[in-house]
Amino acid sequence: MSLPPGTRLNASAGLASSSVAGLLVLLKLWALSETNALSVAASLADSAMDFMVSLAAFLAILYAARPPDEDHAFGHSSAEDLAALGQAVFVSLSGVVIGWAAVARLLAPTPAPLQQEGRGMLVMALSILLTGALVLWQRRVLRQTGSRVVEADSLHYRGDLIFNLGALLSLWAAAALGLAQIDSVVALGAAAILILGALRVGRGAWDALMDRAADPAISAEIARIAAGWPGVRGFHDIKTRTAGSKLFVQIHIELDGDQPLSEAHAIGAALRRAILEAYPGSDVIIHKDVYRP
Repeated sequence: MSLPPGTRLNASAGLASSSVAGLLVLLKLWALSETNALSVAASLADSAMDFMVSLAAFLAILYAARPPDEDHAFGHSSAEDLAALGQAVFVSLSGVVIGWAAVARLLAPTPAPLQQEGRGMLVMALSILLTGALVLWQRRVLRQTGSRVVEADSLHYRGDLIFNLGALLSLWAAAALGLAQIDSVVALGAAAILILGALRVGRGAWDALMDRAADPAISAEIARIAAGWPGVRGFHDIKTRTAGSKLFVQIHIELDGDQPLSEAHAIGAALRRAILEAYPGSDVIIHKDVYRP
């Protein structure tokens, strides 16, 4: 299946996140066996979940790229919203679990004994570099495609940076200062960031699945284009919605009923091209009505 450029970018971000997560799982398994650090164990669990979620997101991106068929006349792009909603749920649950574990560690009478902190710090530093590079690539893809799947995937990897930094700081504090619970404070902040971010991404995906109108600024821009278009006497019933990273637009334009059908069609086709130029890749339907003063 030949993928359009935007989908290829989204797929590259999904493949990169799955690959990075898989590598981090292997590295953190080794670090956990060497250090016995709870912060590393929490980071390992988060990376394992990241791997499963990122793999599912990658498959959702590929499925969403399938062209329309007899059973899915408007395409399969809603699969991105379903994946993003699932990711938001997983990220929220991970935030709750991490926050709960952080509180439990803070209330524990004695911290778990750590060992080989230097090796663990090396793994966590490498995790930060890999995750940082991945987030930068995801942000570049997101600016070009607006994919909710990539946005949700990037969200929990940004949270991972905090977890990895917390684990690195915890190992350093245990080795240099004898403090083994400082990562719990960082973990609480990271958990809050994860939950709030997941709520934002989940709300966007839910709104798309419920066919909520797109950003009002989009309707306003379409109205501006239609209002000044030659041959258009009026317009009404602008409707918008999104499915994944795809925008759907419908608009009724009012034309002179005495002009030839070919001229009316040309006006509608030119307006459609203008809207597509403003919002590339969108699905635009223009209804033509007779102008009645």
